[in-house]
Amino acid sequence: MKYDPATEKSPLPFSPFKSCTVPRPIGWLSSVSPDGVANLAPYSQWQNLTFDPPMVMFSANQYPDGRRKDTVLNAEQTGWFVWNMATWDLREAVNISAMALPPHESEFDRCGVTKGYAELAPIPLVAESPVHFECRYLSTHRMTGDSNVGTIDIVFAKVQRIHIDDNVLTPDGRLDIPRIKPIARMGYFDYTVVTDTFEMQVPNADPAEAFGLAGQPT
Repeated sequence: MKYDPATEKSPLPFSPFKSCTVPRPIGWLSSVSPDGVANLAPYSQWQNLTFDPPMVMFSANQYPDGRRKDTVLNAEQTGWFVWNMATWDLREAVNISAMALPPHESEFDRCGVTKGYAELAPIPLVAESPVHFECRYLSTHRMTGDSNVGTIDIVFAKVQRIHIDDNVLTPDGRLDIPRIKPIARMGYFDYTVVTDTFEMQVPNADPAEAFGLAGQPT
């Protein structure tokens, strides 16, 4: 089977595109509007860009009526947002926070999570999440799609502060991923959870490369 998505409909009953690039890390992002309304929403188009300095990005599709997502507007207007690690224990809250609520309603009130705050700016965060990035907004790049919902805002940010719960660290100072159980987005309505990991070192590679730029903060 093959087809050209620009000119042909998918021959399958459900589009396979999102199910091919998997798993996708979840950008569970908290922000606040200039009026003080806290927002929390998951984005599956989220990724690290580089580590020196640590930078991240996420892309947000518009609503069918052309409105832009609250997270994008909040980041642009306040200059900050927080990434909260989405975990197995928090999966129901992550799912509830995906609901499209009016701008004056806060997902924090619907999700049943505890609202904490970042340290560099008064941005809310999910206190139960084991890892947080305080992200300073850099820029937005807009790309026009073939429809309103296909048009996206790509937001770039620099990670200014990282919070890690000491309880999820191993004795040798690594994140205990099988214990944390991060969840990730698949296609359709499917998710996955990380419970097993394995190590492979590139032959002749400098071990420092696996942990960040040698001799620099990681």
